[in-house]
Amino acid sequence: MQYSDRERIHAYWLSRVDGIGAVTAAKLYESCGSFEGIYERVLYNRKKLDPFICSFLGKAVKKGLEEAVLLFKQRVEEYDRLEKQGVRFILCGEAAYPKRLMHIYDKPMWLFVRGMLPEDAKPSAAVIGARSCTPYGRQEAEYFGRILAENGVQVVSGMALGIDQAGHKGAMDGGGLTYAVMGCGIDTCYPPSGIRLHARIREQGGILSEYGLGVPPTASHFPIRNRIISGLSDLVLVVEARKRSGSLITADLALEQGKEVFALPGRRIDPLSEGCNRLIAQGAGIVTKPEDVLDFFHIKCKNSCKKTIKSVNALAKSEKMVYSCLDSQPKHLEAVMKSCGVTAGECMTALLNLEMQGLILQPMNQYYVRKIV
Repeated sequence: MQYSDRERIHAYWLSRVDGIGAVTAAKLYESCGSFEGIYERVLYNRKKLDPFICSFLGKAVKKGLEEAVLLFKQRVEEYDRLEKQGVRFILCGEAAYPKRLMHIYDKPMWLFVRGMLPEDAKPSAAVIGARSCTPYGRQEAEYFGRILAENGVQVVSGMALGIDQAGHKGAMDGGGLTYAVMGCGIDTCYPPSGIRLHARIREQGGILSEYGLGVPPTASHFPIRNRIISGLSDLVLVVEARKRSGSLITADLALEQGKEVFALPGRRIDPLSEGCNRLIAQGAGIVTKPEDVLDFFHIKCKNSCKKTIKSVNALAKSEKMVYSCLDSQPKHLEAVMKSCGVTAGECMTALLNLEMQGLILQPMNQYYVRKIV
């Protein structure tokens, strides 16, 4: 489907009306026959909108539509700025519109895009989870993102702190494509601390949003955007999640959309594993390694743990002893020294060498964990 410039401008005008979501926009479009038709019907019936439109609009939305007519000239000026800011405005039904989204009930009527859109022909996986994740969860998300990307799987997430950002970073480190679906305006980076990651994703994938220029992040936007994260993906992987996590909303949406849901199991006593363990109990697929996800796509993993095993086998004796004392849970320097069976000096030297070889990490000062490689 192709839209005229006039139609696109009127679609942008509608996208900037507060309270107009995908379902309401679709009903208005069906009722009026075009985006321009919606504008004209509101323009010429501002004092009394026709009964059919009123039947599915709340008072606030009706008022918003009536006021929006007065802002049409301002919206045209905004629309003209989109291209200058490197933003594409994609309407539902256009050739560029992601085919995966066409199959969900409440598909967005428009998308704002900076960078690229996910490729329809390539496999796609969402990597999601807790914002306040553990060092282990962050490592796992980054590891899964990297291995999936190295094997041609596109990684989708929401650029939230924690698991989302780690999944994006891993995908880019793996030389692959990653896409962030935002719960704010397309010209806004949220959280602000992710500005460098945001810029990197634009270069190595794309930033997507239903919201236009200047729309601030609000709590209500994030659950709504989650359906796009799951909709753009063939499967959803939950890495860490509390029992009331927003990630579980995305998992539920994925199931409603007919997508597969996988979860990384965790310890029974760990609050950040409660959500994942519950998903598994309810029938989600269990993953313990990236190959489990790649099997779903019938992709044979190009990279395995052989390189890691070779690196560990090549370590000096003292380094092996220190490495064997570490696992996925952060361990303080004193505890490592007590349990590794080498002198304090040898332990410090071994830790430094292991860090330099990329086999361990120091997530907090004087705390060490094995790096998932």
